Amino acid sequence: MENIKRIGVLTSGGDAPGMNAAIRAVVRAGIYHGFHVYGIRKGFEGLLEGDIHELNLRSVSDIMSRGGTFLQTSRSKAFNTPEGVERGYRMAKVFKLDALIVIGGDGSFRGARDLARVGLPMIGIPATIDNDIHCTDYTIGFDTALNTVKDSIDKIKDTAFSHERCSVVEVMGRDAGYIALYCAIADGAEACILPEKEFNIDEDIIKPILGCRNRGKHHYIVIIAEGVGGTLEIAEQIRQITGISTTTTILGHLQRGGSPTVRDRVAASLMGVKAVELLKNYEINKIVALKGNEYVAYDIEEALKMRKHIDENMIATSKMLSL
Repeated sequence: MENIKRIGVLTSGGDAPGMNAAIRAVVRAGIYHGFHVYGIRKGFEGLLEGDIHELNLRSVSDIMSRGGTFLQTSRSKAFNTPEGVERGYRMAKVFKLDALIVIGGDGSFRGARDLARVGLPMIGIPATIDNDIHCTDYTIGFDTALNTVKDSIDKIKDTAFSHERCSVVEVMGRDAGYIALYCAIADGAEACILPEKEFNIDEDIIKPILGCRNRGKHHYIVIIAEGVGGTLEIAEQIRQITGISTTTTILGHLQRGGSPTVRDRVAASLMGVKAVELLKNYEINKIVALKGNEYVAYDIEEALKMRKHIDENMIATSKMLSL
């Protein structure tokens, strides 16, 4: 506490519902513990530009229910160089920031680690709808994105049933298929294609669809994570091989928006408080993580080396329940 008096907070990379709740928690917990808290607009780009403003209790009133991030976010090419990191460090010193709290994903944490290496203490809070931060079981925004996708697929199923169609739905997940897998179970998809797994269109898509048709079903859902690629081509192959009318829906950035769910608001709030408490105890250069039901922290270098794998049992369960 003697070493840290002024904290900067920023959101970086892709936005995620619940980021505002995390910012609010950082500001209010920070002020409660005697810190001055400064908001940095537009992520690391704003740090380079000195777009830094002190926040007070009123600054974060009525933001928790809003999606996105009121501090805004960006991906900064200028920061991703040794010169950019040094410039960011110097700008932090201009504003007399003693530590930085970074809310974002893996790329954001690598930037935070680089700042820590040149001497600026940091804490990371995992926020990404993809749930692909390896050191934590859960990331802020994941639950809201799941509910957005679930609501969309429920509506798609209504029209698919009316027209006896196969609906191919592409969801976000460049390198991780968590959204696709969870929603496949939640919406009873006939097939779910993930970037982590090789797939065979005949075995993994055509066979389940035709099996369901032959048992009397008249509409079908295929969920594909965006990292798989070729969604339109896969839909066309389904149509050609089965003769079933097939449509494609790419949900895109719809999944990033919307008022965060209770789970995301609570997780973000608890992670924000945990981040401030770590700085209060001078436990620096760590990533906050949820493990089981406990909020813990990992050294940033250790956290970035961790790997987690999609649950094979969930994949098997999705296939079993699609029969």
